[in-house]
Amino acid sequence: MKIGILGSGDVGRRLGDGFIELGHTVKIGTRNPNKKEVVQWLNKHGVEKEKAFAGSFAESANYGEIIVVATLWDGTINAIKMADPNNFDDKIVIDATNPLDFSNGMTPKLALGFSDSAGETVQRLIPKAKVVKAFNTVGNPHFLHPEFPNGGPPTMFICGNDNQAKKFVTDSILTKLGWETMDIGEIKESRLLEPLALLWITCYLRTSNGDHAFKLLRNNYNLKKKIKK
Repeated sequence: MKIGILGSGDVGRRLGDGFIELGHTVKIGTRNPNKKEVVQWLNKHGVEKEKAFAGSFAESANYGEIIVVATLWDGTINAIKMADPNNFDDKIVIDATNPLDFSNGMTPKLALGFSDSAGETVQRLIPKAKVVKAFNTVGNPHFLHPEFPNGGPPTMFICGNDNQAKKFVTDSILTKLGWETMDIGEIKESRLLEPLALLWITCYLRTSNGDHAFKLLRNNYNLKKKIKK
C-alpha cells in the first residue's frame, strides 16, 4: 500500500519507518526534500529498494492511498492547503497533530481549547476524507512496538467519524505495531485526546524522561465473576 506523510519531522519519519516495516511504500511530503534529515531517512531505507521517497506536500498526498498528517500545528492548515484538499477525498487520513502553542517558551499550552480541536479542524479542511486521530498521545520513540515490561502494551486512544476507517487503522496498523487500541468515538473526541497529549508532555518536562505511555486498565477479575454468574 502507498502511504503519503505530510511532515518530515521526527513524527513523520518515525511513522514512515513503521509503515515501511509493515511492507508499505512511503512518500514524505516536505517543503524541502533535500533537507539533511530527509536525505538521511531516505538513505537509511535505501532508495534503490523503492520503499522510501520524498516530494512536495501535493505529491505526497496524491501518492498516498492512506495519508498521515504529521506536521507541527502552526503549519498544518497551510500544509493541507498546499497538498490540495481534493487529494484527500475518500482516503483514510491519520491525524497525528497536536494544537500546541509555544509562544511562552518550551512549556506549551493548547492553541485550541475544549470547544474545538485539531482533529475537527483537519476534518473540516478535508470533509470528504475519513480522518482518524491517532499517534498523538505518546512520544514518537514509542510509536513502534512500545515496550513497557511491567505493564504490558500501552493503549492507543483513537477517534473518528468513520467506523470502518478506525477498524482498518486498528487492525492493519496499530495492532501490527504492538498497540492495544481504544476507540473513544467521533472526531470531536479529539477534544479529549489533545489535552491528554499535553499531560504526556507535562510528565516529560517534569521528569526529563519520555519513557511513559497511557494504559486503560480493566478489572478482568470482576468481569470473570460476572460471566460465571
